[in-house]
Amino acid sequence: MELLVCIKQVPDDSVAVRLKPGAQEPDLEGITPVVNPFDTYALEMAVRLKEAAGGSVTVLTAGPEAAKDGVKNCLSVGADQGFLVAGAELAPGDTLGNGRLLAAAIQKLQAEGRAFDVILCGREATDRASGQTGPQLAEILGIPVICDGVELTATEPGLLVKQETEDGYRLLEAPVPCLITVNKPAYDPRYPTIKSKLAARKAAVPVIEAETLSGTAPGPQLRQLGLREPVRRRTGVKLQEESCADAAAKALAMMVQAKAL
Repeated sequence: MELLVCIKQVPDDSVAVRLKPGAQEPDLEGITPVVNPFDTYALEMAVRLKEAAGGSVTVLTAGPEAAKDGVKNCLSVGADQGFLVAGAELAPGDTLGNGRLLAAAIQKLQAEGRAFDVILCGREATDRASGQTGPQLAEILGIPVICDGVELTATEPGLLVKQETEDGYRLLEAPVPCLITVNKPAYDPRYPTIKSKLAARKAAVPVIEAETLSGTAPGPQLRQLGLREPVRRRTGVKLQEESCADAAAKALAMMVQAKAL
């Protein structure tokens, strides 16, 4: 089974992001870009499916030269090959533009003889969390889509998908080719070994020039009108009393005063 995983570099979400002083754009200086966490779940799911049913896993992203690092990280944990679309980036929030760019790159790869049975995307990117790129990509490619998959099984007609919903889980069948957006499964992504990291570091990442792609829309498809930081709320009060008993007594007094008891 031939699998394609679309990934995106996002700011490390373990670091607090603030807006630039006097500007409506995030200050990402010094924040290391990482592969979107939901995309790492999609990659792990693809690698497990490859191990069970055979085939190969290809990774696709768009961005600057530095985005190759994200592709190589994927190669170190089970992907077989990766491609970078250069001259364009996956813009935050511009889901339609991103979908058209990825679709054009996928169609170019398919025209070169690389047919994909299943395309996997993370359910959302942590920088904007709109969750629309995957479904829009499927619509542009004209293939079925199932969102929030947490388990995949290859079947004779296609794919069996365990889908997470607000009320539980559903089992759905999909023909191939199809696109699956992936939610967090019951397991964590694997870690690379020293050997796999060294091999991935030496691996070549072929580049697809965006200007060679047909069908992409000129310029962003979304215009940002404003960006504001959320209101910061106090999360608690630190008690620094001389003893635990004094701290407990002060905490009880504060709760009585706030009518919490």
